[in-house]
Amino acid sequence: MKFLHTADWHVGKTLKGRDRLDEQRAVLGEIASIAEANQVDAVLVAGDVYDLSAPSAPAQHAVVQALLRMRRTGAEVIVIAGNHDHGPTFDAYRPLMNVAGITLVGTVRSAANGGLVRFKARSDGADTQVAVLPFLSQRWAVRAAEIVANSPSENVRAYDEQVRQVIAALTGGFGGDTVNLVMSHITCVGGTFGGGERSAQSIFEYSVPASVFPVSAHYVALGHLHRRQALPAPAPVHYSGAPLAVDFGEQDNTSVVCLVEAAPGVPARISDVPVTAGRRLRTVHGTLAELEAQAGVYGDDYLRVYLREPTRAGLRDDAVEILPNALEVRIDPEFALQSDKAPRPAEARTARTPGQLFADYCATRDVSDPRVAALFGELHDEVTATAHGEDGGADADRGVLSAAG
Repeated sequence: MKFLHTADWHVGKTLKGRDRLDEQRAVLGEIASIAEANQVDAVLVAGDVYDLSAPSAPAQHAVVQALLRMRRTGAEVIVIAGNHDHGPTFDAYRPLMNVAGITLVGTVRSAANGGLVRFKARSDGADTQVAVLPFLSQRWAVRAAEIVANSPSENVRAYDEQVRQVIAALTGGFGGDTVNLVMSHITCVGGTFGGGERSAQSIFEYSVPASVFPVSAHYVALGHLHRRQALPAPAPVHYSGAPLAVDFGEQDNTSVVCLVEAAPGVPARISDVPVTAGRRLRTVHGTLAELEAQAGVYGDDYLRVYLREPTRAGLRDDAVEILPNALEVRIDPEFALQSDKAPRPAEARTARTPGQLFADYCATRDVSDPRVAALFGELHDEVTATAHGEDGGADADRGVLSAAG
């Protein structure tokens, strides 16, 4: 039997204020086309379907339409909640989506109550079992172990021990005459971060070793880490990665879905199918003149721009005018480090005017725009005039400052 493994769609995610829903729709449409072209028996979506636990109506519409299209190919569609999703909401819509032939699993369930999804592959008739484990927070790990393993658990036990119990309970019925799959949204020790994950829910305390998955599993489909990777383990353990880079930290990641072929008693065969929809993210370095000369090669890419020239008023506006797809404009950290100048000693500053001191500060930052100095002068005059003209002169001013302090 054949199935697609995908995860970390993050539908509704914006980038530096830029709406990317059209790109996300295109990516989901491409995944549905891949499922249709390969006549897969199932599509496994391993969590973080949405970027927010309360997604917008357009984001929900995009996801529902994509899942329905995947289901119309004849494939089983199984979706679990990730840490960005709201698991109880998934469970609330579970009966309705079941009518459409789509399985949603928002929270941890026992094998008998939906934690083990069974179906017969339409391609070869193989009996297939999918153990599903949505994202499990530390807070609920103990409770989940009690529900699924039906055994008492101690709060002091480590997170990975609780997860180990849950997986053992869900996969206990894996047999040699069935295709056995595991799907989870989790961090495995040794996995490489993709660059856009929520670090508070990806740290060591939320990690488990890949060895928690049983050798009887033909394939383990994981979500959460956004980089495509396989981990050494008794069973084939794979992260599909995010099909669309969600931030500039992911600009060099490869966007794919995993096409897997599995049969009882036969090692799974995995191939990566590229996902090409969506705009590329790119970081560029140079002076304005250099970037303007190269602007034609950037196409529709979203840009993070690191400028290698001194700061001045209007510099960002000039960069965006040259590069309309620049979403972030900064001074190149390496250039800024080379340009830093040592400040004057404190004793050399005591007899200088505020304007001179401000000029010294600007010099340390390579800011040489006279408009900045003029604006500082206007603001300084306004503040000092207000302080001395409306409150009885310098004595009153000192009293106000003292009281405010």
